[in-house]
Amino acid sequence: MRHSKSMYWKLSAYFFFFFFTWSASYSLFSIWLGQEISLNGAETGIIFTVNAIFALCMQPLYGYISDKIGLKKHILFLISGLLLLVGPFYIFIYGPLLQYNVFLGAVVGGLYLGVSFLAGIGAIESYVEKVSRKYAFEYGKSRMWGSLGWAAATFFAGQFFNINPNINFWIASVSAIVLFIIMMTIKVKMTESEMERAESINFKQVGNLFANKHFWFFILYVLGVTCIYNVYDQQFPIYFSSTFSSTALGNQVYGYLNSFQVFLEAGMMFLAPFIVNKTGAKKGLILAGFLMAFRIMGSGLVIGPYGISAMKLIHALELPIMLISVFKYLAANFDTRLSSILYLVGFQFTSQVGASIFSPIAGTLYDIRGFSNTYVLMGIFVFAFTTISIFTLKREPKNLNKLDPKPNSHIEPA
Repeated sequence: MRHSKSMYWKLSAYFFFFFFTWSASYSLFSIWLGQEISLNGAETGIIFTVNAIFALCMQPLYGYISDKIGLKKHILFLISGLLLLVGPFYIFIYGPLLQYNVFLGAVVGGLYLGVSFLAGIGAIESYVEKVSRKYAFEYGKSRMWGSLGWAAATFFAGQFFNINPNINFWIASVSAIVLFIIMMTIKVKMTESEMERAESINFKQVGNLFANKHFWFFILYVLGVTCIYNVYDQQFPIYFSSTFSSTALGNQVYGYLNSFQVFLEAGMMFLAPFIVNKTGAKKGLILAGFLMAFRIMGSGLVIGPYGISAMKLIHALELPIMLISVFKYLAANFDTRLSSILYLVGFQFTSQVGASIFSPIAGTLYDIRGFSNTYVLMGIFVFAFTTISIFTLKREPKNLNKLDPKPNSHIEPA
């Protein structure tokens, strides 16, 4: 039990500082691109598309390697090492390249951000979820600390950005040093059976996933529902700050709002496992989808910063339920030996594919139709696909809703 608690706190601390590093350098990314680098909506959409493309190239690779090496921390070591360079990269490489040539900067930035943050988060989440099943603690309670890390950095990000955006980037690098030290203290022992189980994975078994109709129905949900909230969030800070008398005030208030939202999200991340265990993973996914549709559509219908802020805060309810439901749905319905591939390909990779398609479309619509009208269209889209998923997602067996039941360990790909 003591070893289990120690592992929980180390991984929770790792989550905290990873998200703190990410938030300090990325929470105001679209504002940085628009106000500091002077890109328009379409160019910003291109940046997000390139980031998504690099991330989706890495996610299948991360997934296969993660499942093949089991609980070894090789990927965590790579990601943690890259994050040590985050501050100098933004200040001395990424920013100047984007000002010199948008496409060249997008490619270089996409490579770094895709490998370190955008694909890296899926690899880290999948790793911690595996360890949580081994050491019998709820993944959501550990992931909660990631939300707190994001909120802690975001709380001051808007103020520091108004002084000098580079302050946030240097803070991110300092946080990454702490992250690296924590990573070095994490030691997970693998039994011989666990090593054999991981090493037994091959490409044929991965390929058999794509012959499973339930895997495709899950992908349909991800494409039509979860990837849209990423597209929605990309340029939301620009829209939010535009409702204030000055962009500087808008940036500062957005920092406070985002921080408050993520603190609420952390609390919900603690409660979400209990909710999903009670409702079942499928109903959890459906609930998250309808909350998302309401939030996005509402953002286009309400007027003024107070109404928009209220819509933004619904994210704190929706994301934890969705994330916990995704892990429990995949564990309940598919071979758990492939848990990293299932999450990184079925969820993260598919989300990035959707983002690469919808980001430039959304960016163009923002420029032509405005944010409000675009949000209404996006909300209707999410509502339609959530409704479809009621009939396509598979209901998991009732006895698979509890913590670490080793679900579907009997299901072996042919």
